[in-house]
Amino acid sequence: MTHVALESTVITHGLPYPANLHLAHEMERIIRDHGADPATVAVIEGDLIAGLSPQQIERLAATSDRQVGKVSRRDLPVVVARKLDGATTVAATMWIAHRAGIEIFATGGIGGVHRTSGPGPSTDISADLQELARTPLIVVCAGAKALLDLPATLEYLETHGVTVIGYGTDEFPAFYSRSSGLPVDICCNTPQEVAEIWRAKRGLNLAGGLLVAVPVPPEDEIPAAQIEPHIEQALAECEAAGLRSAEVTPYLLRRIAELTGDRSLQANLALLRNNARVAAAIAIALDSD
Repeated sequence: MTHVALESTVITHGLPYPANLHLAHEMERIIRDHGADPATVAVIEGDLIAGLSPQQIERLAATSDRQVGKVSRRDLPVVVARKLDGATTVAATMWIAHRAGIEIFATGGIGGVHRTSGPGPSTDISADLQELARTPLIVVCAGAKALLDLPATLEYLETHGVTVIGYGTDEFPAFYSRSSGLPVDICCNTPQEVAEIWRAKRGLNLAGGLLVAVPVPPEDEIPAAQIEPHIEQALAECEAAGLRSAEVTPYLLRRIAELTGDRSLQANLALLRNNARVAAAIAIALDSD
């Protein structure tokens, strides 16, 4: 059976307990219900695991986010050497999933190039983008997080040879919003079309992954004109607080949820569930190879 990888930061740094536990189990159930096999990825006592047990998921869900760190690729040697628990980001999940022979990964939104209020481009660029450029995995997401510089993020992906597929859309989704006004490289309307492009990429021996961007379901969308003022306010508060690097995204997501009365949280949950369904369908199409 074809596996679909899931990240674990959504468990440790997304929702309070026990809502995070319910979401983790629901994501796995959705993938099973659509005929694939889920593999939630994390580091447990220094072991890289692609396919957590229910007990291991419970362990992460019940542990404070201050006790379990977010682990990106650069952090893996540290948590392994010190035999720590760690919740994997998109970048680390991709690397571990590929190491385990998994070809597809469902997440919420990828990281990207951060916005900057100063002159010139931002130097704060998520490790997710470089991982997409070098690790062969299909990543199903709702685009990049809307709080990022989306044009710069797409430019980075283009420069580094990452094909961006719009799933049922010609526009790059903006996480909470179905449209960003930015074009994707190609539109695919079925899992089989995505699988064909992936097979062609493998056949050409091209490095890196494939990004499949799926719009949030229409009933859960927050249009860009409505969410943007909240994003701008949260960004201004973040800058005033002097937050940097790994502190930024969790703060912004929490603050935007507060400013929208949890409407953004509901959109986030909806797109996570939807992405799991799409990833499972693509996994089944791949399995017919």
